[in-house]
Amino acid sequence: MDSLCPVMPFVPFIALMQSVVEFDNVGLRYGAGVETLTDLSFTLYPGSFHFLTGASGAGKTSLLKLLYLAHRPSRGAIRMFGHDASTLPRDCLPGLRRRIGVVFQDFRLVPHLSTFDNIALPLRIAGVQEKDLRGTVAEMLAWIGLTERADARPATLSGGEQQRVAIARAVIGRPEMLVADEPTGNVDPEMARRLLQLFASLNKLGTTVVVATHDIHLLQEIEGAQMMRLDKGRLSDPTGSLRHPPRPLVLEN
Repeated sequence: MDSLCPVMPFVPFIALMQSVVEFDNVGLRYGAGVETLTDLSFTLYPGSFHFLTGASGAGKTSLLKLLYLAHRPSRGAIRMFGHDASTLPRDCLPGLRRRIGVVFQDFRLVPHLSTFDNIALPLRIAGVQEKDLRGTVAEMLAWIGLTERADARPATLSGGEQQRVAIARAVIGRPEMLVADEPTGNVDPEMARRLLQLFASLNKLGTTVVVATHDIHLLQEIEGAQMMRLDKGRLSDPTGSLRHPPRPLVLEN
């Protein structure tokens, strides 16, 4: 991060139950059109798991883009990891983005890299030594069932295989927040359950998870998950469950 960027001391984010994300009256519009998102106010806490639902065109992908800092809001404020992400200098945003794992709907794998190297990419960017990352990547390949495809390039993989690689890449660095856009849309039901188990395992370690999905059956797969529903760019929160922290989590030694 640039020397002009504010530096936040590292504190175990589960321990203090400090919020991961806060939206305060956020609106988003593209160009001079009408607002895509309107008056969003909510808080996400460490160790919480959220399913983002809503009809096509409700604004789910736009909300995810605000969460992984691809866009800034047109109005309102977003506070993330203790920083005001709405006004933070652009040069400082990469430092925050490295704390977020993202599963894109269009995968965005690096075409000239193998399956192994795509998954290893976040660890290499973080400075992990080759001798230390190889075992971790191998375990991830086994979990997603692609050990035999470790050397394959993305163009030779099926859509479901590319989806699994994209998810593995997003979670391998144990991000503080995981944002996933329709992460199970291209895999069979059994693999969808396995991938959700992967998200749940990461969540139990303290990662805040937000999964956008059309499949309401997925909501039953994660115990304690909360639902965020968008309707025409507005967030429905009848119970107020997004505004109050979950029970404090205790990390095992």
